[in-house]
Amino acid sequence: MDYLGKVFEVRDYISNCCNLNKKMQKLKRKLEDLSSREVDVINEVEYAESLSSKKRKKEVENWLECVKRKKDEVQRMEQAVKKERRLQSRLQLGKCMEELTGEVTELLQRGRFCKGLILDVNETGGNALLTTKLVGEMFNANMERIRMCLVKEEVVSIGIYGMGGVGKTTLVTHIHNQLLKESSTFGNVYWVTVSKDFSIRKLQNDIARVVSLDLSYEDDEKKRASILVQALMRRKKYVLILDDVWNHFLYEKVGIPVKVSGCKLILTSRSLDVCRRLGCQMNIKVEPLSEEEGWKLFMEKLERRVWFSPELEGIARSVAKECAGLPLGIITMAGSMREVDDICEWRNALEKLKQSKLEQDDMETDVYQVLRVSYQSLNDSRVQQCFLYCALYPEDYKIKREELIDQFIDEGLIERMKSRRAEFDRGHAILNKLENACLLEGAVEYFPCEKKCVKMHDLVRDMALQIASSDMGFMVRAGEGLKDLPDEEKWTESLEKVSLMHNKISEIPADAPPYCPRLSTLMLQYNCLKRIPDSFFVHLHGLKVLDLSYTGIESLPSSISDLDNLSGLSLKECDRLQYLPSLAKLTALRRLDLANSGIKEVPQGMEMLINLRYLDLHAPNLKMFPTGTLPKLSRLQYLIIYGLSKTLKVEGEDVASLKKLETFAGQFFDIHDLSAYVKSFEGGGPCSYLLQVGLDDPYFSPIESGNFDKRVILKGCKISKSMEGEDSLVLPTDVQYLYFHECHDVRSLCDIASLSTSTNLNTLVINNCEGIVCVISSSSTHCTPLQRIESLRLAFLQNLHTFFMTNIAESPLVPTGTFSSLKEFRMYNCPSIKILFTRQMLTCLQNLEEIHVEDCGQIVEIIAAPTDDDAVEMYREEELGTITSTLPKLKALQLWNLSELRSICSYGILVCDSLQYVAVRYCKKLKRIPISLPQLDNQPSPPPSLQIIKAYPKEWWDSLEWEHPKAKDVLEPFCQFSRYL
Repeated sequence: MDYLGKVFEVRDYISNCCNLNKKMQKLKRKLEDLSSREVDVINEVEYAESLSSKKRKKEVENWLECVKRKKDEVQRMEQAVKKERRLQSRLQLGKCMEELTGEVTELLQRGRFCKGLILDVNETGGNALLTTKLVGEMFNANMERIRMCLVKEEVVSIGIYGMGGVGKTTLVTHIHNQLLKESSTFGNVYWVTVSKDFSIRKLQNDIARVVSLDLSYEDDEKKRASILVQALMRRKKYVLILDDVWNHFLYEKVGIPVKVSGCKLILTSRSLDVCRRLGCQMNIKVEPLSEEEGWKLFMEKLERRVWFSPELEGIARSVAKECAGLPLGIITMAGSMREVDDICEWRNALEKLKQSKLEQDDMETDVYQVLRVSYQSLNDSRVQQCFLYCALYPEDYKIKREELIDQFIDEGLIERMKSRRAEFDRGHAILNKLENACLLEGAVEYFPCEKKCVKMHDLVRDMALQIASSDMGFMVRAGEGLKDLPDEEKWTESLEKVSLMHNKISEIPADAPPYCPRLSTLMLQYNCLKRIPDSFFVHLHGLKVLDLSYTGIESLPSSISDLDNLSGLSLKECDRLQYLPSLAKLTALRRLDLANSGIKEVPQGMEMLINLRYLDLHAPNLKMFPTGTLPKLSRLQYLIIYGLSKTLKVEGEDVASLKKLETFAGQFFDIHDLSAYVKSFEGGGPCSYLLQVGLDDPYFSPIESGNFDKRVILKGCKISKSMEGEDSLVLPTDVQYLYFHECHDVRSLCDIASLSTSTNLNTLVINNCEGIVCVISSSSTHCTPLQRIESLRLAFLQNLHTFFMTNIAESPLVPTGTFSSLKEFRMYNCPSIKILFTRQMLTCLQNLEEIHVEDCGQIVEIIAAPTDDDAVEMYREEELGTITSTLPKLKALQLWNLSELRSICSYGILVCDSLQYVAVRYCKKLKRIPISLPQLDNQPSPPPSLQIIKAYPKEWWDSLEWEHPKAKDVLEPFCQFSRYL
């Protein structure tokens, strides 16, 4: 074994000697090249001395000195190779030789001067790049933002993202050219276009080329990265611009030193995700141009010598508008219409754009292909299908996220998961991915309540329709003002999805029903459609999703009962629809939406829908829900049973049997049914719920108010203890919103024992409860601080006398932490209360942001005068010359129709440094507004946060008394004297 070992060692030694000799020969050749270049440089020293820049002369001298050192190192290396005989040492020499070869190569590159001794290492990235003129305020703002980021030492990487063709490269080209002019500040500027055909090796080569570094001699990726890092770090200051980045990568794998002083990185991408994963500290989105900016760019690129006629200008503006602010589209269309004067040709171009027929060759080549690459880069067929699905909606349409995800689930575009919440999380993740890839835009719908939405840029939608119509069998005529169905020949056998939503279709003819066996989706919502002939569905047995929401449909054909593949049926807001045919055969149905429909009875066969996951029966005219039906719908995840009928109620045990329920809103028969259901929460209740006892108010529906996460509404209930001493009301421990209406059997919140276990309670509303005499009472054994509540609203409490009631025999102190999180306090029509807060209570209200008191006819003080217990503290404050009360976070103070109000704070001043809004109307006995005003040179100044004071009538304002004679003059510029608030 020792003999064989020696043989192998000798073999390795010989092999290493051969490799070492080869490396030595390579190093010598590089050294010869370096020596040759050294001679050239020495010959140019005379020219170098004539240069005006001392810095350049010094750099030449430094380069020559480096050459001398490297020659000495090579000589020592050659001697070491001759002397060394051990294998391990020769291996180490080989490694050192490789490093030295790289250093000699880089030194040679640095010595390749042009125009005398203008050093390559001191160049600034070459000449200015050709680019188009920036148009639009946003571009100029982004330029300034990027420059501000570059001058900050802590910001080393900037991501610029936006949809294809929006002008990212144009913006960064201007940045590049600007930095060239400021080389003394930012150093070298290097531009590398990355593109979609990315690889580590290619990017290394591209960066090496722009910094004049030769990596061709090295194949090992890690060694190439090391050489590149060293080369970049020697440049001290530089900005590296990576344009058109499609994939994330590790900087160290490429050889880009990040977080190094003086080194900055700018990259552009269509994807925010890429910017984030590459660790960009600042991400800036490039948005499309405004309509007027788009027109300006269009005219600039049109290069028109003759003015438009008024008619032709109107058409041209419409053409520019159809490009929806996308610079690439605008430039392309302007180029294709240059020198065109024929109004017919202009009208033809406009029609093509409107109809998205995409017959414009330039648009097809230059714009849609650019956008299509973003679609292809999604690399996930489900995400791509979700993107194409958005094109079913009209142009410029805000699509509610939740509505869209429901459709994704119905269509099977989101894989079946263990819970509805998980499916929604997946849906939001898909939409986020599409937004981050700039294929969708974020938006908000504010009516009837705020909802997050997405929308498609017009040209992106056109591209999607081009793909969907040719590859996926889409027919989309949404929002086009159609009064009739498309012609018969349009209903081909290959159709899979048809969207005719948001039109004026009132009637479907009975003759020639469509033969579309592959049709899976039919969207007819938002039409004035009244009826559908029975024959219409005869050849549509593949239908999976049917949406008839927001139509005037009065009845459904019986043939709908035979659509046994139907998984989603939406009849939302069909208020003329009173009855449905039997649903017994629709066993594949997973979602049935009858919200705000006119149905009076639950459809027949409901109990057969064993796969139903989603059921919305928020129907005002619905009379009852059959007892015993719910347990048969055991897979329900989302259930709304809500209406105005006294008989539409559910039993607690029936709802408790639905173990998969995640969202529930419904009315129970009584408080015991509610408590029975709440007690079933042992393993965890629904993620969101609205539990109600008592008849709903026809003018207020908490369902329509939007979010009903974890709400309990009690109307006309007895909620105190039963005769046996048990708590009749059991509240969920995670309830967030609690509403009491006409619950007359409690004197204060302390009488409701289960409030002490409701630790997540955020909003509390008490309305028209005659028994309430105080909000909290120190004498109650169940008094709880209610530390989590942020909003407290009191209304129509006839017998409310005080906020906090204390027993004289006990400590008058408010329990520690009481209402310590309270941000909003509102009180309306409480005629018996005279004093709102005591001075001692203010210590608990340090987070209060809004006080609104209205129509409380007997209230005299907002913050009461100090009690005897405060006398010592008051005396000390008087000794110091001031008496203050502080609400440090108060932003809004609104006092309306308080006829007896005499003071806001009857002593001293109220310090509210965050105050923004003050509104006082019809408080005629109020003589002072004791708000602290900052002093500047012994003169009052307005609070820095103050925005507006609304005062009425003006005569009342003029009669006010002020601590300082100039206080009124300081505040009056903020005043509005109007009775309408």
